[in-house]
Formats: sequence, structure tokens, C-alpha cells
Amino acid sequence: MVRLVSLIIFSLATILLATKSSLCHGKTTLNLVDHGITFSIFPLRLKSGLGGHYIPEISCSSWRLAVEAHNIIDWKTIPQECEGYVGNYVLGKQYREDSKAVTEEAYKYAQSLNLVGDGKDIWVFDIDETSLSNLPYYAQHGFGVEPFNETSFSEWADHGIAPPLPESRTLYKNLLNLGIKVVFLTGRSESLRDSTLKNLKDAGYNTFEALILRNSTEYNGKTGVTYKSSERKKLEEKGYRIVGNIGDQWSDILGTNTGNRTFKLPDPMYYIS
Repeated sequence: MVRLVSLIIFSLATILLATKSSLCHGKTTLNLVDHGITFSIFPLRLKSGLGGHYIPEISCSSWRLAVEAHNIIDWKTIPQECEGYVGNYVLGKQYREDSKAVTEEAYKYAQSLNLVGDGKDIWVFDIDETSLSNLPYYAQHGFGVEPFNETSFSEWADHGIAPPLPESRTLYKNLLNLGIKVVFLTGRSESLRDSTLKNLKDAGYNTFEALILRNSTEYNGKTGVTYKSSERKKLEEKGYRIVGNIGDQWSDILGTNTGNRTFKLPDPMYYIS
């Protein structure tokens, strides 16, 4: 219970909601005095420090670029020395700005579409690190330094308290206003349906055409690419047209039946094949 309360506090106060922040000596400090918590976010400098001292994060920025460009694949954990860099990135302004750049481009594209208007135009949304943020969980697990533990993550997800990614929620609302329906397609297990459904609605995702979770029996041992390709094919066989597809993993947007256009959100914390 103590750990759960800590995660809720971290989520609500530190990650995506309003915080008290101060800029001091080149760093931003998220100040949660009431809870005795602080987390310093340093600028992601791309030059050597004062007096020419080496800053380890330089190589980590190149590593993140290679990850997002899908040049580094099939990795299990982030480099140990990049824990601070990745933590600063995902908790800082740049992560939100990068997400905003993606979702704004997605909305511009959606506005350019000539929709049929028969209710069959859909946009596929991934959930984790796309629609909902699990930063409260990953902050407790080294921002990806620790190997993924499905049991502990499922326990976190089952609480149903993950906050929304604001940029993705804005895109979601804009798409609905354009007449495009939303389908959530997630790698989460079918056993998490009730908690995921509640979490989505609590986070502001109240209207959607379908919520598709992974059936462990049907897709046991299959990759994320295979699973999501198969489920998108089923949607198209039902007559839906996938006009857009957004996710934080390459496995969300690779494979078959990917839709008319895909959009990749940033995520340097983990990789799903």
C-alpha cells in the first residue's frame, strides 16, 4: 500500500500534471515539498561541461537517436550509464515537445483526409506510452535499466491509475471531432481488460470503437508485430478502413495492415519486437 501511494503521488504530482518548478543554476527542480520529494532535471547538454569536463550523457543522446530511428533493435535494457539521461528526458520538457511534434503532424494529416462518413474510418492507438503513461512505474525501475518484469508491470497496470499522455489525448479528441473512430490495440493481456477499460475512461478516453487486448492462447510465443498485424487485418476484414496508426514501439507500426499512415511516438525505455 505504501508503494502504491508513492506511485500515485509521483504520477499525479511529478509526471504529467501541474507541478511547482524552479529554474536554478541550469537545472529544473520539480519541488514536491509537501511529500518530501524532489527530482532535478538537468538540461540535455550536447557539449562538454564547464572547463571541458566530459559529460557521459553525450553518448546517451546518440544512443537514443539510434533507438528512435530503429537502427538499434532487439535491445533488452537501456545502458546502465544512461539511466539518468533517460530519466531526465522522459520527465523533462523535451519528451513532451517531441510527443507534441508527432501528434500535431498526425492531426494535420487527419485534417487533409476526405472521409467517406460511413463510420468505418478508424485510427488505431496503442496504449502503453502512447495513450497512457507508465512513468510512475518506470521511475521505480530505473527508466528501463532493469529487465522488463511482466508480473510486476501487470500488478501496476491492474491498479488502473496510469495518467494519460496529454498530447495523445488531445489528438484523440481532435480525431473524434473529425468523425474518425478510435480503436485501442494493446499488447496488454486480456486479463487486464477491466482495469484497462476503467483506466482509459478515467484518463479521458471515454469513446472508442473497440479495445483489443492480447489473447495469450492465440498469440503465445508470437511477436508484437505478428499479433498487431493479425488484429489489424481482422479489423479490415470487418470493413474498417485504418486511416491512421500511432504507437511508441516500432512493432506498433510495422508488419501488415498498418493503415494509410503511421506515427511513431518517442520511447527510449523499452523495446518490443
